Amino acid sequence: MPTRLETLFANRFVQRVLHKTVFATGLASCLLWSAAQAVWPSAAAPAEATAWEWPSQWDGAALRPLALGPVEQRFARQFPGAIARMTDGERVLVLRHVLVPTRMLHPAEDCYRALGYGIAAARLEHDAHAKLWRCFTATRPANAAGRPLRVCERTTDAQGQAFTDTSAWYWAALRGQSTGPWLAVTTATPIASRDLL
Repeated sequence: MPTRLETLFANRFVQRVLHKTVFATGLASCLLWSAAQAVWPSAAAPAEATAWEWPSQWDGAALRPLALGPVEQRFARQFPGAIARMTDGERVLVLRHVLVPTRMLHPAEDCYRALGYGIAAARLEHDAHAKLWRCFTATRPANAAGRPLRVCERTTDAQGQAFTDTSAWYWAALRGQSTGPWLAVTTATPIASRDLL
């Protein structure tokens, strides 16, 4: 005599049709949700995206704009906000003005890894103004040119609340615990190899 569990999962026509219907419904729901997520940020972006003004100074040093590279330009076209690259003569800053919670705001570690950098010494650090940042050292492979970089990042919301973890920011923003617009800042400062020791 079959057990109740064996009867429930017996290979019968009704069970096969039911399982396939449930699976197809779930798949269709996932596809619709993904499509809505792809369309929603750009549709929800208010007109203020074009009125955003980037800072002209950083820690007392004048900033000058840098051009976005081709990959950054393609990324910026779909980003729900605005992206700028600037320099103060010492370091490069990537500024992202974010209008809605989005998974397009990636941790800097992920971006540098994707570009072939090695990541080391990741930790939280306070700057000279006691602001908390997530920082790490990014080094190119031995056969690539370029000095190692000290990369730091943080995201602040409209009320001044700061996040050093991109995932924590995303969930707080999605749940309404942090309100935008948000400013995500990533700094990359070249460091001498001797300073890595």
